[in-house]
Amino acid sequence: MSNLPATTAANRIARQQDTPSGRQFLTFTLGGEMFAIPLEHIREIIEFGGLTEIPMMPEFLRGVINLRGAVVPVIDLAARFGRPPTAIARRTCIVILEVMQEEQLMPLGVIVDAVSEVLSVEHSQIEPRPSFGAKIRAEFIEGMINHHDKFVVALDIQHVLSVDEMASLIGFGTAAAPS
Repeated sequence: MSNLPATTAANRIARQQDTPSGRQFLTFTLGGEMFAIPLEHIREIIEFGGLTEIPMMPEFLRGVINLRGAVVPVIDLAARFGRPPTAIARRTCIVILEVMQEEQLMPLGVIVDAVSEVLSVEHSQIEPRPSFGAKIRAEFIEGMINHHDKFVVALDIQHVLSVDEMASLIGFGTAAAPS
């Protein structure tokens, strides 16, 4: 499996400016459904392996990997969405993302069933998120991409992988409690 090249914030900004009328998304399958992540958040894609499990963590935190000397937490997106954990198969891979946390980019891995393709999407192809009927929390959805007469769920990575929310679920939260 080929890796996407590592990117910097400057590269992501330049890539976003290359398509002023639209955006690029990486599509992948998860539990038989098609999802998409904005390409500007993706650092690389690696084969599943080398995962070290951490005892007494919630089901969505599958463990950590050593990525060129850095410890990277790996989130099971299916479990994060309240579904059964991802069954590891031949095409299962880890997508390494960069998520903004306290004004720093933090690498996080997400387990997906299989990576599909990169879509160049016009803004007019992105529909607003549905207010009901989705199988995941509404704030996890950025919008719905109309692709070949089917909808692909475009994820809002900052919400799906909110480090503060996940830390509070794990019990290490520094986020203030809602009032």
